[in-house]
Amino acid sequence: MMRTAFIGLGVMGYPMAGHLLRAGHEVTVYNRTADKAERWTREYGGRSAATPAEAAAGADLVMACVGRDADLRAVTLGEGGAFAAMREGAVFVDHTTASATIARELGEAAAAHGFGFVDAPVSGGEAGAKNGQLTIMCGGSEADYAKAAPAIAAYAKQCRRLGPVGSGQLTKMVNQICLAGMIEALSEGLNFARAAGLDPQAVVDVISKGAAQSWQMDNRHKTMLAGHYDHGFAVEWMRKDLGICFDEAKRNGAALPVTQLVDGYYAEVEAMGGRRWDTSSLFARAEAQRKGKN
Repeated sequence: MMRTAFIGLGVMGYPMAGHLLRAGHEVTVYNRTADKAERWTREYGGRSAATPAEAAAGADLVMACVGRDADLRAVTLGEGGAFAAMREGAVFVDHTTASATIARELGEAAAAHGFGFVDAPVSGGEAGAKNGQLTIMCGGSEADYAKAAPAIAAYAKQCRRLGPVGSGQLTKMVNQICLAGMIEALSEGLNFARAAGLDPQAVVDVISKGAAQSWQMDNRHKTMLAGHYDHGFAVEWMRKDLGICFDEAKRNGAALPVTQLVDGYYAEVEAMGGRRWDTSSLFARAEAQRKGKN
């Protein structure tokens, strides 16, 4: 078992760190809000640290799951950051959904300090984190990935190295691009079913057994039809992720017309007061438009 640190105890990081400890690893946690770190230690055991550097000192693996590029830069390179304390031969594993640019920047900084770096964004949402069933997309050297993978298995159902540093973040961008289109398609389909006078639940019962089936359809159609969105992955975070996709697309020349359209729809959802609603709230926008026309 490994000596590990986990930085960032948000909706995802809190249970992920718990799975690490329950798998037998030694875990030290850091969170910007110390009360949450103390609550974690009361629930799981382990110990908390006052700074990322204190948490990372002497660790074999340091995991992080924070919000944005700026947050990641702060906990790694900022005052009291983890990179200043990490030992040679250790590996930093970043589970934040961030840009490929910062992944490469931190990969270079880690190499200069004599330790490894793996960018490893996750998919599966809060439920996946709680159940230890996340899908994790990794970028880094084969050696660094091999060191990290056994510990990551504590909270992953699928974990794969896709290439050098940055490849994990690029793959997560593909995930979010596909996700945006699927949610909008499901929203339009359910809205169409209601407009056509069909029973939407009966429609889903049939088409979910065919080619239209998706995770979103299986897990979100009931809450969408009920108008419940106070759960899941927030619209504001999806828009952050899509912004990262657009920035990368400018660099690599990929066209994202549908994704840009859906991002605009999410902006409308935010204007409806849905900044913290689940991403499936695209259906609320579609319903509002239909009702406004009738």
